[in-house]
Amino acid sequence: MKNSIGQSVILTLAGESHGEMICAVLDGLAPGIPVDEGFIAEQLGKRRPQGPTDTARREKDEFRIVSGVFEGYTTGAPLTILIPNGDTRSSDYNPELPRPSHADWVAHTRYGGFEDWRGGGHFSGRITAGIVAAGAIAIKALKGKGVRIGTHILECGGVQDRPFADCEGDIVLLDGRAFPVLDDVQDAMTKRITAAKAEGDSIGGTVQTAITGLPAGVGEPWFDSLDGVIANAVFSIGGVKGVEFGDGFALARMKGSQANDQFTVENGQIRTSTNHNGGINGGLSNGMPIIFNTAVKPTPSISLPQQSVNLRTGEPAELTLKGRHDPAIVRRICIVISSLVAIVLCDRLALRYGTDWLSGGAAKKGGRE
Repeated sequence: MKNSIGQSVILTLAGESHGEMICAVLDGLAPGIPVDEGFIAEQLGKRRPQGPTDTARREKDEFRIVSGVFEGYTTGAPLTILIPNGDTRSSDYNPELPRPSHADWVAHTRYGGFEDWRGGGHFSGRITAGIVAAGAIAIKALKGKGVRIGTHILECGGVQDRPFADCEGDIVLLDGRAFPVLDDVQDAMTKRITAAKAEGDSIGGTVQTAITGLPAGVGEPWFDSLDGVIANAVFSIGGVKGVEFGDGFALARMKGSQANDQFTVENGQIRTSTNHNGGINGGLSNGMPIIFNTAVKPTPSISLPQQSVNLRTGEPAELTLKGRHDPAIVRRICIVISSLVAIVLCDRLALRYGTDWLSGGAAKKGGRE
């Protein structure tokens, strides 16, 4: 399995849905970055199930940092976070009947039946707890350098939220909301999600992410383009089926005179008067907010009868799922996307400006030489 992402700042994930614990390792972080465990807990709370729109599985996420932090700061050594699992019910899963649109069948094929099938094993959304815990450290470090990230539900069940407008202010607004929307649409979205749940079904949606404060010139041309590495990271999250930057596919229906972002000067800095391209040109950030949308498919775990194949007998079989599942993951995926993007940006910024840039040069502490 390829369980690591990054070149300078590297995230590695380990663990299974019903295993003993989830593990996230951040390697390559500069020494001297503050680590706020209260903020990590707060970020994990945004991912944790909270109401009728989420799974009934309730994990406490009582994480432990077991390496890479000393007296509240990163040491420069690999930073390891452990998150125990507790609320598991493996008896709800049948290893002989792969669940439609899950990774059960492909994992069985790839790993020859040795995979941990309980709750989806290493392919489960439970693993994203590690992304959020590690991402909290990255988000704090970026905020200290003036870079901020926010993600909200743009559409779910036919209910639309407004897109980002004042990106800085909107990101601050989202920071205090457990249900990440910008307008007063939480109740309407919740009704659509719970209605699907009552029918034994699920729904998907679209979420939108904004990044502000990123200097121009971050990224690489061609095969390590900034939009390419962000999309690569976001596509690694289960349920993601599409990513578009700026106006995305709508650009294909425009003329160049409509799609081009013309240059202007604001407070002595070069900016563009529009942002149709989502803040990236030629694989590099252009100083404007980076904005992209992510398509999230309906949760494949539904209560309606579905057709499967018995892996032991090779015969068709009907599958009716048991267990506790999200009727929609659009609320919980928002913090996962922001967290993973923060880690990617830390990696790209370290490659651009040096490994100590995030800590302000890793000044010596306490006069020790």
